[in-house]
Amino acid sequence: MSRDADIKILMTTDTVGGVWTYSCALAASLAASGAEVTLATMGPPARADQREMLRDSRVRLVETDLALEWQDPEGRDFPKAERVLAGLEARLRPDVAHLNSFREATLPWHAPTVLVAHSCVNSWALACQDSAWLGEPRWARYTDRVAAALNSTQAWVCPSQSFHDDIVEIYHPRSPGAVIWNGIAAGAAPSRKRELIFAAGRLWDRAKNIEVLAQAAQGLDWPVEAAGPAEIDPLGIAWLGPLPHSALREHLRHSAIFVSPALYEPFGLSVLEAAAAGCALVLSDIPTFRELWSGAALFFDAGDSQALHRILVKLCADDLERTRLQRAAYEHSLTYSLARTTSAYLKLYEGLHASDRRSTQAGQIEVRA
Repeated sequence: MSRDADIKILMTTDTVGGVWTYSCALAASLAASGAEVTLATMGPPARADQREMLRDSRVRLVETDLALEWQDPEGRDFPKAERVLAGLEARLRPDVAHLNSFREATLPWHAPTVLVAHSCVNSWALACQDSAWLGEPRWARYTDRVAAALNSTQAWVCPSQSFHDDIVEIYHPRSPGAVIWNGIAAGAAPSRKRELIFAAGRLWDRAKNIEVLAQAAQGLDWPVEAAGPAEIDPLGIAWLGPLPHSALREHLRHSAIFVSPALYEPFGLSVLEAAAAGCALVLSDIPTFRELWSGAALFFDAGDSQALHRILVKLCADDLERTRLQRAAYEHSLTYSLARTTSAYLKLYEGLHASDRRSTQAGQIEVRA
């Protein structure tokens, strides 16, 4: 990766879930490569512990009070978003706008845009088998705007091939899109593990399927802990609530097993962080996890809590198999390096910026002629 990437990037993000973790890591890595990066937030303001993730970077943070796209399917906040983001672009004059949600891609940007699809309501509903309400007019408008966004941007990206294929099947975009796996920075070597099973994520989200883990936890010899926001305490699990990212990583370092029973996961940064911390992975058998973790995890039917219980009983008792899986997960996590991810995005940005410069120069020549 170049150390002198002379490019100005305006990146949008939100503070809910893994997009914030992804954005902070990528923005900081881009800035370290020499890019000038401004990170503009949507949704709730960043908490103090979230701001801490950018402390040692050269990333400029700009907070807006714009609504999150999936919380505003009617698009009531769209005119305000257009005013705010147009003002930011006029002030910052970025070479590329990296957009981490769909709505913003339909705005009249002067800079070329990269749209990264992290998730969408339609694919979530299909995975959760809860799509009847998508016929409502407000969600039909949402679907139209997502399709328009994919066709408006100069380039669109997904973090896995599985999710890319879902986007193509649902929205039929004109361009094929690209797949750039998410990545994280290499951390310390895995430490000594405790007899602990761990899970993390937005536990209030039906797609996280935490109820299956709560059922599977009954009668296990090892404790099961879960971190993340939840509407109610998951019974059978020691719920730790939302944790700062640094505390979450510390729990992963000491946990022997990490479980994700997710019904829907376009990538799964928490799984990658668990693997990098040397946890043995036990994952629901969904296309994304098969794509990213085959050979480095055990898989189970996301609706079968008894199957998950049997796997955990066996894994807790089998030191050799658990150690093998921990090593396999850690070694496979090195595939998803932040350096590789950053390099792929820089190549994409620089190609779009060069093409934009050529178009501008051609237009100037045509005007003079």
